[in-house]
Amino acid sequence: MTQSFWSTQRVLVTGGHGFVGSHLLSQLKELKPRSVSAPKSSEVDFRDPAQCAQALKNIDLVIHLAANVGGIGYNQKFPGALFYDNLLMGVHLIEEARKASVKKFVSVGTICAYPKFSPIPFKEDNLWDGYPEETNAPYGLAKKMMLVQGQAYRQQYGFNSIYLLPVNMYGPADNFSPDSSHVVPALIKKFLDAKKSHDPEVVVWGTGKPTREFLYVKDAAQGILLAAEKFNGDQPVNLGSSSEISIKELAETIQIIVGYTGKIIWDETKPDGQPRRKLDVSRAQTEFGFSATTDFITGLHQTVEWYETKN
Repeated sequence: MTQSFWSTQRVLVTGGHGFVGSHLLSQLKELKPRSVSAPKSSEVDFRDPAQCAQALKNIDLVIHLAANVGGIGYNQKFPGALFYDNLLMGVHLIEEARKASVKKFVSVGTICAYPKFSPIPFKEDNLWDGYPEETNAPYGLAKKMMLVQGQAYRQQYGFNSIYLLPVNMYGPADNFSPDSSHVVPALIKKFLDAKKSHDPEVVVWGTGKPTREFLYVKDAAQGILLAAEKFNGDQPVNLGSSSEISIKELAETIQIIVGYTGKIIWDETKPDGQPRRKLDVSRAQTEFGFSATTDFITGLHQTVEWYETKN
């Protein structure tokens, strides 16, 4: 990344105090942009166009990370809110950014936008080949509309909007809440709690058969910043690590890392979610030189260590 680019940029980061946002802000500030604005959700409601317009004054570059997001259980419980909140944030931010003559808008979408049965590895060209996995479709489709809006605005207004598709992210400062966490922090918390309480078993949702790809959060932040600087295309771009692991193997790996010696019980009455997730990451490498560098086991150790120091 080049200092000469960032030194001229007045940047707005939405969701800058969330999981990904906190890591991105840390890396962004090292690049010494002209200015950085990262209002908290308690300060600005990005579902409100008037508040969006106010936040976008004197901004050159927007990195939109803010989202109402959670794991499978959270998606099942709040599908309407997930659709409404994420759709409105994207719609109003892009429209108000256009009106404010923002030079570039970086939409950070979601892997949940892909069809449920997309060919492996997921290629960006397969994005419209079917309906998303049902448990997270409202969230995935709401975030997917930022791609449609960005392409439409590019065509009509010449608006420079790019769209990134990060795979499941994990790392220090993740959301460990049992009500809304994703699979890696959820499993870390389950096993550490069970170890502390000397529980003989840990119950995990599903069959353990689905596979997932995981991207370390610091790698993800670097990929987003590289794209913000170097990529100006209209096509979506995957951000991933190009690895794949079953949920069963993931649970057993985390069990070993945390030192839990009890049994794992699979609750097959609970949903598995999408059968497989593995990305083709060649476009990110070709377009802006991004490749993940953090080994998955190393990243898991660092995530566990962070959580243990905080609890």
